Amino acid sequence: MGIFRRGPRRDASDVPRDPEFGFFSNDEGARFRAVVREAFAELGLEVTVYADMVKDSGGRQFGLGNLAAVCHNEPRGPRVWPELIRKHVAMVLRTMDAPSALETMPPEQIRAQLYPRVISGDGLDAQSFGYARSVAPGLYEILALDLPESVMMLTDEALEPLGKVPDLREQALRNLRELPVEGHETVKGDDGMRFDIVVGDSFYTASRVLALEAVVRQVTGREVPPEGALVAMPFRHQLAFHVIRDSGMVLALNAMASFAASGYEDTPGSISPYVYWWRGGTLTQLSDRDGEGLRIVVGEDFGELLERLVDDETDGF
Repeated sequence: MGIFRRGPRRDASDVPRDPEFGFFSNDEGARFRAVVREAFAELGLEVTVYADMVKDSGGRQFGLGNLAAVCHNEPRGPRVWPELIRKHVAMVLRTMDAPSALETMPPEQIRAQLYPRVISGDGLDAQSFGYARSVAPGLYEILALDLPESVMMLTDEALEPLGKVPDLREQALRNLRELPVEGHETVKGDDGMRFDIVVGDSFYTASRVLALEAVVRQVTGREVPPEGALVAMPFRHQLAFHVIRDSGMVLALNAMASFAASGYEDTPGSISPYVYWWRGGTLTQLSDRDGEGLRIVVGEDFGELLERLVDDETDGF
């Protein structure tokens, strides 16, 4: 019977949309924000609700983007939004009101729970995260402390008493390499197209692009060749890759471009809608979007690689 069960009822796509979160209708957006305000009030905190955040009387701000995306993607629909929102608000306030983990945790435990995160540069405070390393246009690597109910992104001030940033980053990368692969899927097409997706609840799944060699080894049992790999990190819980071994990468590139663009939309923890060429730890952007949709942007080095792979296959006949 469950096969024919209808999905959750949502407002039709042709009704007026919420100006901030377009995946909501106006009515859904108003309902979402009303429940958010109620959830804070139930825990004794009156907040002023804005389009994309709420603010309390002390000036603390709580962004709504990720929570809105979580509600939008919830398969059970709006009937469970109040439950999701109340749990999230309670977790946020527990985290805000608790003593700082940096003050209560011993240094060795902090280092054991330190991870690098790849994030979009949108909204990144350059003054607070001066150490952030650019990994691709619009993408940055920062250090984060993994806690039971939250992830603490560490500012310059937070890192200062912990040690030198290069040493902390190396420790964080070691921790990242040791993470297990929670889930793995292989996407295949009738034309021979193929790429792999690593998925997981970990907030560092997509960030494992920083340790791609270890991930590929875990998933395929093989090493990444000098030609590198295609990668995509649409949001924090997905990392897609295609190891470059022949001209079949062209099929994978086109498929991954669509995959990354669609996976990026309306998801919590979105990172990038693009595909990149990973080579020796360096990321080069290969896909882009304009008014006409997706397009592939091939630079000189990547073009030379493609020509060589095609020539090698031609010589084999």
